[in-house]
Amino acid sequence: MRDDASGTARDDASAVDVRFPAGGTVPVEVLLGQFGGEPEGGGGLRVGDERVREFLAAFGRRLLRPALARRHPELGSLGFFLRPSELARTVAGLGGEHVRVPRGLIFHVPPANVDTVFVYSWALSALMGNRNVVRLSHRSGTVAETILETLHEALADADPVIAATQRVISYGRSGTVTAALSAACDLRVVWGGDGAVREIRRHALAPHARDLTFPDRSSFAVVRAAAWLCAPRAARVTVAEGFVNDTYWFDQAACSSPRTVFWVGSEGDCDAARADFTDHVARVVTVRGWGVDAAMAVEKRVSTYGLAADGLAESVEFHGNALAVVHLSAAAAAPRRWLGAGTFAHARLGALGELVPLVERRDQTMTHFGFGQDELEELARGLAGRGVDRMVPVGSALSFHRVWDGVDLPAEFTRLVTVIR
Repeated sequence: MRDDASGTARDDASAVDVRFPAGGTVPVEVLLGQFGGEPEGGGGLRVGDERVREFLAAFGRRLLRPALARRHPELGSLGFFLRPSELARTVAGLGGEHVRVPRGLIFHVPPANVDTVFVYSWALSALMGNRNVVRLSHRSGTVAETILETLHEALADADPVIAATQRVISYGRSGTVTAALSAACDLRVVWGGDGAVREIRRHALAPHARDLTFPDRSSFAVVRAAAWLCAPRAARVTVAEGFVNDTYWFDQAACSSPRTVFWVGSEGDCDAARADFTDHVARVVTVRGWGVDAAMAVEKRVSTYGLAADGLAESVEFHGNALAVVHLSAAAAAPRRWLGAGTFAHARLGALGELVPLVERRDQTMTHFGFGQDELEELARGLAGRGVDRMVPVGSALSFHRVWDGVDLPAEFTRLVTVIR
């Protein structure tokens, strides 16, 4: 997009808006040419480069400022991820007999509905010494704008190599730009729906390059009913607060946000635990002022009543517009599609192992409460790769980790050099 004399954006098939470091609108060929020379001050980046670590840590500290973290709690989580000790742990985890080097130029295509994803992907890649181009959607919200502002604040004190090797850009639906960036990159990282992944894959990569894709995923929670009923009230409040964080921060649209809650135990225990859990969640939602607009409220009713009409739901309960509870007729009816913000299906299982035949490859995160480490590991082995890449406590669904969707991202962002004397 270029601006004409009136300041109105007009289409230009090869133009990109350089948003970090702020650089106006340039042709994609110019953007790629900016990566061709040696960074000012000399010296390209290395894996775990101290200059990148200092910049990321400074950026993270700014995200943890109390006023900002209160306004956007998800930025507090991001700042915590970027603290120096975590960055050092990530680099230390790459030890081995080979020499690790940066993979090269990484092209990131994050989703528009989760504003912080692009930072995690980019930060780990930058930490591995790569040059990066991140495509940020024009539809990204206020959180993305806040992130860009904070990046620029941190850039003011950063080594010039950061500005020379890192770019965040935006452009319209230009196949020309996507094709040019795809042809130039060494690794293309695509986050989004299945359709978005297929669309991006239409653009050829260089023969040596490859894709790292994170397509449509679905997640669920599993709770031992007896453990919930025996837990102190304070513990149940904490879990309910964590569940609300897992689901409402991104309108339940994040791939790791649970859409179904499986209750494990006897019918009586599960009914009692589900009712008490719903009451706790409803109170947290009310206290925090979470709500949905009229259009979303209508969509939730259409989706949930549709499940009932199809015989997949025995009953539907609405607790205002913000919370909808669907009692499934069978655990196998658990929906994978998004039903609207604050809509949760519930089903009962007699034992944790009954999950195994229900899990699908698209299932990503299982948040849990009331189970021991041995039980969870046994379930993971029983699933044998058919689905579920993360098992984390309720409240940690959105906590990013270097291993995501079963992929060790820092390892993917580097290459191994064998050195034998």
